[in-house]
Amino acid sequence: MTIAPSGRSQRHSPELRAAARHIGRRRFLGLTTAAAALAFAVDLPATGTAAAAPLDAARIRDFPFTLGVASGEPLPGSVVLWTRLAPAPYEPDGGLPAERVDVDWEVAEDETFATVVARGTAVAHPEFHHTVHVEAEGLASGRVHYYRFRAGDWLSETGRTRTAPAADSPVSSLTVAAVSCQAYHDGYFTAYRHLAEDDVDLVLHLGDYLYEYAVDSAGGARGYTDRALPTLFDHETVTLEDYRLRYALFKTDPDLQAAHARHPFVVTFDDHETENNYAGSIPENAVPPEQFLLRRAAAYRAYWENQPLRPPQLPVGPDMQLYRRLQWGQLAQFDVLDTRQYRSDQAYAGAQHVPGPDSEAPDRTMTGAAQESWLLDGWHASQALWNVVAQQVCFSGRKLDLNPVAKVSMDAWDGYPASRRRVLDGVKAAGIENLMVLTGDLHRGYAFDIKDDFDDPFSRTLGTEIVATSVTSGKDGEERPSNWTTYMAANPHLRFYDGRRGYTTVTLDRAQARADFKTLPYVTTPGAPITTAASFVTEVGNQGLTPA
Repeated sequence: MTIAPSGRSQRHSPELRAAARHIGRRRFLGLTTAAAALAFAVDLPATGTAAAAPLDAARIRDFPFTLGVASGEPLPGSVVLWTRLAPAPYEPDGGLPAERVDVDWEVAEDETFATVVARGTAVAHPEFHHTVHVEAEGLASGRVHYYRFRAGDWLSETGRTRTAPAADSPVSSLTVAAVSCQAYHDGYFTAYRHLAEDDVDLVLHLGDYLYEYAVDSAGGARGYTDRALPTLFDHETVTLEDYRLRYALFKTDPDLQAAHARHPFVVTFDDHETENNYAGSIPENAVPPEQFLLRRAAAYRAYWENQPLRPPQLPVGPDMQLYRRLQWGQLAQFDVLDTRQYRSDQAYAGAQHVPGPDSEAPDRTMTGAAQESWLLDGWHASQALWNVVAQQVCFSGRKLDLNPVAKVSMDAWDGYPASRRRVLDGVKAAGIENLMVLTGDLHRGYAFDIKDDFDDPFSRTLGTEIVATSVTSGKDGEERPSNWTTYMAANPHLRFYDGRRGYTTVTLDRAQARADFKTLPYVTTPGAPITTAASFVTEVGNQGLTPA
């Protein structure tokens, strides 16, 4: 979603978009220089690197775990543990030489580490900016665990995580938190401080973890008066160094660190982790396609480095296998989508527009054919009570005015109706009875009934969609935005609409799902309290939201 500063250049011409549409990964390798190709094909730990002499951790003179710890991707008996060594996080090299560092890790059943159940040594490679990704295995399934890292005499804070239950486990309940859209320059991450204190099993980050826009010395709307950020943040991210530094800025935030240290995360990106409103290999602005794919390669590389992701998600050049499936016993299947990397270009230059031939073309796709087939096949095979889709942009129909033919967003699924129709038909063909779509992007909280026909309020309800508001993007917000009355009247399947910041929790059990919209009155100053603005339930076998 666009929140660009004023003066931002507009999306480029249809002719340039058409030219870019034909640039794929093979063409990328043909168009880039040898140096650029080397930057993303060879800049990896080489065979035999592990035998090379490491940096003596005793030479690390300052605390290296400045970006905290994190965990994610919970499987039965396994979870990913993450950290990065950065004694000087706002410097391009993080304050370390280009040498590998051995980092010890351990997992325990208790916070005091009296009962350690797994330990080992990982390598923080300079090629990966001294990040560490540990696939801790052999753990008890469906259990809370505690973890920490050590480099020399330096000990990280203790993180708390959770493994998924066994696939055949008859889990009674699960609570997830949905978060999205955390523009550093738009305010404080107070929502994360509250989330760190909330009792949830899993956090789903639905996109825009990072924003590419410049952050001035005052931190934008944060208005720092007791500190000044380095000028190296005061430009848009383009290079690998830019993206790495921007993650360092975000991850030094203590509230974000607290949430990561308390809960495992499952993440997916939207547009701002790379560039606003890009579509596949097509950039927002008028730059050569090969130049944009270099930028995308840098963005994807930094994203993997800075998230608790497994090795299959490691990008190759500008390509990243991010869509994936996780299971929570017999209770829930999570299908995590990527609606950026494979989509058709936005119709009508991405502007709000009435549906038309360009947007309604039957070959248009939001997910790409391979991901779409993977999703539908996964539903046919699913044995879970709840099928949860974690994705980025609004899935439900959302008319933006009260005209007989209303404008809709060309960046959301409304701009790809044929793609949405195939997905909805897939829901029916697979006999999915309890569908929950969790969405980010819109900077406001929404609750939708997913209709078989969004133009017919009496058509069958196939599931529900919960749109989590932003953590900060859009600044303070308001309970009822100026378009509240219009949206509620134009969309009879819309049950809730709120413009404040925060996050949403969804509790799934064997009888119902309950969504609680948690909101903050402000984010441009720290310390805001949190309240539950509204709660809704949808029953197993009887889809449709009602107030709790």
